[in-house]
Amino acid sequence: MKNIKYLLMAVVSFIVINVWFFRFNKPTVYRGGGALNMIEEFSVYGLSEPFVYIIGGLKVMAAIGLLIGLYYKKAILPSSLLMATLMLGAISMHFKINDAIIKFFPATLMFILSLSIILMDRKKELS
Repeated sequence: MKNIKYLLMAVVSFIVINVWFFRFNKPTVYRGGGALNMIEEFSVYGLSEPFVYIIGGLKVMAAIGLLIGLYYKKAILPSSLLMATLMLGAISMHFKINDAIIKFFPATLMFILSLSIILMDRKKELS
């Protein structure tokens, strides 16, 4: 179970880092509305450009925190809680604009994986 938790932590981290550093200005089928890049996507949600960088910074910080958690266990819970919260916000934005279900997939997957990390981390502490 411990190895699965670490694998999930790495997967979430690498996906989030990929999106925010390498896919930021690229269109994907998952972008909200008809947006072609991250700034357009946030605009579709009714959020200004500064929010792009605030949310992006928080997501990258949580992703790095999960990677740090591979070595420093106390970083796991706050990082995964932050990631899950941010992904819940992303899901709500897709609902807000009535996006097609396919566009919910990445945020929903990252939310489920983050929640799984939280539950596996808590289970370890309770036993």
